[in-house]
Amino acid sequence: MVKNKGKGGKNRRRGKNDSEATKRELTYKEDGQEYAQVTRMLGNGRLEAFCFDGVNRLCHIRGKLRKRVWIGVGDIILLGLREFQDQKADIILKYDGDEARALKALGELPETVQINAGAEMLDGEEFGDDNFDFDEDAEAVDDADAI
Repeated sequence: MVKNKGKGGKNRRRGKNDSEATKRELTYKEDGQEYAQVTRMLGNGRLEAFCFDGVNRLCHIRGKLRKRVWIGVGDIILLGLREFQDQKADIILKYDGDEARALKALGELPETVQINAGAEMLDGEEFGDDNFDFDEDAEAVDDADAI
């Protein structure tokens, strides 16, 4: 038998989860940056986001955030705009719910933005009705049984 000389397993490597230690200073946008809300995840480190300047952009999750910060639909993010491609941007930072509410209270975000919006709360073609109406389907089955 081999003697285990390690200091612990996976949970030890992750470290302790102190929420007080993760408190960070609120970061505001600068020139060449914009606030946005994620509308669609595309995979391969890319997503689609609606920027609050009115433009939908294809965004790239940079390597520092990949597999460390999980980004989902409805999250508020800070983008670095590209001078040479207006329709593409790079994600600099993800704001958590408290930080996004603070930005909204300070007037940095528009009043119409929904902070905790998932896929079901965002407006858009791909988030709407799936064209199923179960009441009509049930009536059709009842009519078929009657015949």
